[in-house]
Amino acid sequence: MSRPEAEGNARPTTGDVPATASEPLPASVMAGPVSHAILRVARLHRMLAGHLLRRVGLHPGQELVMMQLWERGPQRQTDLVRLLGSDAATMTRTIQRLENAGFVRRLKSPTDKRATLVEPTAASNALRQEVEGICLDLENSVAGGLSPEQQAEAVEVLTRIEDSLVRATARSD
Repeated sequence: MSRPEAEGNARPTTGDVPATASEPLPASVMAGPVSHAILRVARLHRMLAGHLLRRVGLHPGQELVMMQLWERGPQRQTDLVRLLGSDAATMTRTIQRLENAGFVRRLKSPTDKRATLVEPTAASNALRQEVEGICLDLENSVAGGLSPEQQAEAVEVLTRIEDSLVRATARSD
């Protein structure tokens, strides 16, 4: 994708909405245009997800925990960390916030007295359809303008990028 280089092509932005992808990249970003594009897309995606999820009292990332619990039933917190690729501290804060909001409860595992299970509450079960609808709205906003072939290609490229990042992360440990 080419980018206009002339400064006159820049469009003003308003509020929290960042500049558009058609604006020229700063010279300092030219060494990493793919990384810069990923950062921009991730920021916008999180911003839109946050806006949509606020309607049901959730924050980005919490819906992923809820989806795991709705789909798999009660889970150990350590299993949620593994399933979602999170870290223990972040998951602890997320579970505490969901518990304070009345969407999950913690209970002792009947099979392992050291383990605590996290389960969805009736209040969160009532949100499931709304959250699934929000996910569809978000997906349509992300990929609605792409053909099925372009969507498949985007998923393939993003999967290769993810695999590359997983390998780089493993090497850095």
